[in-house]
Amino acid sequence: MIKNLKTVFRLIPILILTSCALNPISSEFDVIQIDKDKIHNTLGNGKVLIFNGSDWKHTIDNTARLNIWIEKRVLGQIRAKEYVVVDLKNGEYNFTVLHIDLVKMKSQHKITIDKNTKVIRISPTITSNKVEITNELPKKFDKYKQMESR
Repeated sequence: MIKNLKTVFRLIPILILTSCALNPISSEFDVIQIDKDKIHNTLGNGKVLIFNGSDWKHTIDNTARLNIWIEKRVLGQIRAKEYVVVDLKNGEYNFTVLHIDLVKMKSQHKITIDKNTKVIRISPTITSNKVEITNELPKKFDKYKQMESR
């Protein structure tokens, strides 16, 4: 009996850490490949960099993985320290963001893209997700990598 309880208590942390894993989804967008050193001069006029603004606290339990849809088209899964550049025409877009933190946290956000829109930050929060136009590259951008095909 005590042996079984010890085994259960050892498995609980493993279950907690792996329970927040979100299955990746493949992108339906044409992702734009740009060298990092040229990226700042290329953004705007429809070319928008979207990055995952999660911090280290979210990477511990896998809540940093964000599945994103734009107008019901799959953008893909952006993990911590990842970004993607896409071409979006001027107008209003519905962003749907999903992450798992014991339960599914799905949220809808309206974002207006114009010729001056360059950078969008998406991040999980304790109760939902946050999407905001920052037009600034994230701090320590040199540590970021482009979103992988999954």
